[in-house]
Amino acid sequence: MRSNVAEAFNEPGCEHNRAKSEKDRKKGCSRTAKPGAAAGGCAFDGAKIALQPITDVAHLVHGPIACEGNSWDNRGSFSSGPLLYRTSFTTDLGENDIVMGGEKRLARAIHEIVEKYDPPAVFIYQTCVSALTGDDVEAVCKAASRRLGRPVVPVNAPGFVGGKNLGNRLAGEALLDNVIGTREPEYTTPTDINIIGEFNLSGELWQVKPLLDRLGVRILACISGDAKYHEVAQSHRARAAMMVCSKALINVARKMEERYQIPFFEGSFYGISDVSDTLRNIARLLVERGGPPDLLERTEALIAQEEERAWARLAPYGARLKGKRVLLITGGVKSWSVVSALQEIGMIVVGTSVKKSTKEDKERVEDLMGDDAHMIESLPPREMYAMLKEAQADILMAGGRSQFVALKAKVPFLDINQERHHAYAGYEGMVTLVEEIDKAIHSPIWAQVRKPAPWEMKK
Repeated sequence: MRSNVAEAFNEPGCEHNRAKSEKDRKKGCSRTAKPGAAAGGCAFDGAKIALQPITDVAHLVHGPIACEGNSWDNRGSFSSGPLLYRTSFTTDLGENDIVMGGEKRLARAIHEIVEKYDPPAVFIYQTCVSALTGDDVEAVCKAASRRLGRPVVPVNAPGFVGGKNLGNRLAGEALLDNVIGTREPEYTTPTDINIIGEFNLSGELWQVKPLLDRLGVRILACISGDAKYHEVAQSHRARAAMMVCSKALINVARKMEERYQIPFFEGSFYGISDVSDTLRNIARLLVERGGPPDLLERTEALIAQEEERAWARLAPYGARLKGKRVLLITGGVKSWSVVSALQEIGMIVVGTSVKKSTKEDKERVEDLMGDDAHMIESLPPREMYAMLKEAQADILMAGGRSQFVALKAKVPFLDINQERHHAYAGYEGMVTLVEEIDKAIHSPIWAQVRKPAPWEMKK
């Protein structure tokens, strides 16, 4: 475990990591959490988030039931087929298991799952408790795999080893070591690509896939949104890859380039110009790898058609939203990718949270916002309330936990994080995003709630 964590921290693909000294590199990127303390997300949570969207796999948590309860369904990843990923499986370790060991309980749970559900594979997630008691999860997985005749994959990411981003990378290592490259596709095409770091939140992948289909580009595997086990296993035969604006699975993209010569680039599906640039980069990489020579020309034709259609649908919102101020409290890639989308429609971003953003993310924020870049490392609810109350923003775009601050300040709120119910990717998603912002800002309810109460008017 120690060597796996050290390797995950020492990621050559991360510019922030390369800039560190050898001594600082060994310390990692974040403090390790105490067992049981999952505030802000632990490594187990990050691993589960990264792998659970593989839809036909049984995801078994080896630990107390609370670990599964805290991590289940915390992202709205949609499936176009199997729904096994939405079934909770846990060994539910109790006091006797902690004292006597939980390996036999784990082996029985794996056998029961295979007998009842017959999944193509079972993923076993190590947790703080089972790691501290010394259960040999890898040995149990190997024995179960031989006995049951299917992959049983250990995911060694107990919560106390680090934060959510480290858990994402450890999940990627589990795929690299046990899944990717273990199966050959029935056929390949010169336009096969992998999409890495896309989780199909609210069906966002489905807003992009039709564009690629029209270009004749096949998604060989999406890691891991709406994915099936065999797709991930055969993903080593892709001709190119896109990493969806995230450093969480950079180790998967980098190692697949090293092992299988699959070049990759980092892109975004948020905002009209970013979607167009992404399509161009996909076409360019495929042509360089022997794809159809006319792919670039067809891509430009598709972009021109879709951009014209999108801007025509956005035109009515221009005057209504131009100059409106947005406070964006999110993190990671959305700190800059959503900024780019909002600026395209003339809105002003008064501040964006960069608490969970990488060095590269922060640099992109500065490029987009220039001298006006107001990057917020931390904004406690009290300060957020004061900022909204002073009318420095017309709308708050954040995660669900911040909505109550906005409602208390009588400011419109739009959920932009993983719990959202609308898909905002691609050209179609940009239109949806603008429509939802317009609905939130111009809802008649705000004129009602901002009126003084009758007893206040009498005074």
